[in-house]
Amino acid sequence: MKIAISGKGGVGKTTLSALLAQYYADQGRDVLAVDGDPSPCLAGALGLPGELREKLHPIAEMDELIEERTGAKPGTTGGFFTLNPRVDDLPDRFSVTHRDVRLLEMGSVDLGGSGCICPESAMLKTLFTHLLFRDDEVLIIDMYAGVEHLGRATVDFVDAMIIVVEPTQRSLGTAGQIKKLSRDIGLDRLWLVGNKIRTEEEIKFLERESPGLPLLGTLPMDLGVLDADRLGEPVYDHVPSLKEAAQNIAQKLLEPYPKN
Repeated sequence: MKIAISGKGGVGKTTLSALLAQYYADQGRDVLAVDGDPSPCLAGALGLPGELREKLHPIAEMDELIEERTGAKPGTTGGFFTLNPRVDDLPDRFSVTHRDVRLLEMGSVDLGGSGCICPESAMLKTLFTHLLFRDDEVLIIDMYAGVEHLGRATVDFVDAMIIVVEPTQRSLGTAGQIKKLSRDIGLDRLWLVGNKIRTEEEIKFLERESPGLPLLGTLPMDLGVLDADRLGEPVYDHVPSLKEAAQNIAQKLLEPYPKN
């Protein structure tokens, strides 16, 4: 099972990623969680202790490694460098394990945007493709709002794209944009998950205003998320309401995708 999680910034992608990763790990599944956000926060949501966080370094910031594998210095464009560098050893070499969840930080490429032709971009795109071809039982990718690392050659290996939304028009607008980008590259197994839900009316709003995507489930508004972050504890342990809701979402992901 390979799950990509996207959505507008601040909607709760990382919270859901951590909840699902820990749930599947507790079920005895082999879980690799990948933090692809420009500002990595998944380690905190999983409650990694300080000594493990110190061992984590985003791949995109490993200048010496990128130059070694691509033949060019990061930050450069043009010239000659390897577009398909060796990456098969990176997930095991640079991930850390906590409570049976392995975590890898990808980082991001700022130079030139998503269309950047540079060593960092080549490294990340090749690594992303490699992750989809690995035999990890569960792969969960906490993505940035875009889908720039998804290509036509890899979409068949993504079992689900979850777009996390809040019950607002702006959040649903972003979901619509992500849907279009995903469909443009052939990815059509898309779900919505509503976060920070307070009332039944907000659930009905998401169902009514959804950009043509099924609502997989919802996570309730719970200020315990802030407490967990402040205390450095896993949200999975600290907020029972979110744990229960995430379990329901995880189980529904095992069901067939609904036909239109």
